[in-house]
Amino acid sequence: MKILLVDDSRTIRNIQKNVLSEIGHTDIVEAADGVEALSKLGAERPDLMLVDWNMPNMDGITLVRKVRETDKTLPMIMVTTEAEKSRVLEAVKAGVNNYVVKPFTAETLSEKIKQTMDKIAATAGA
Repeated sequence: MKILLVDDSRTIRNIQKNVLSEIGHTDIVEAADGVEALSKLGAERPDLMLVDWNMPNMDGITLVRKVRETDKTLPMIMVTTEAEKSRVLEAVKAGVNNYVVKPFTAETLSEKIKQTMDKIAATAGA
């Protein structure tokens, strides 16, 4: 499974990459903001996107909305420090499939990825 990891912090991307490889995901493409993520989307065609909320140039919520304009099915998980209920609801409304609050454990991320991919598979099969 190819994962597009979108976060402006190289340190956070490295931590997430380590966690992802711990849980068996090694095909990872990185982007430092929403603009870079959009440019990589066409060429890379990931199976899943992990998107940070707060980034320069284009934030995560704008990125999610832009992706949803043309792709209703790509699984996206918002991975952010934004924990307020209103933010979670805004992200869901924008089109994310799941939400993980930083900091998180490998187990939490693994479970969210599994939930998201299972949900997508169930929808695709329906």
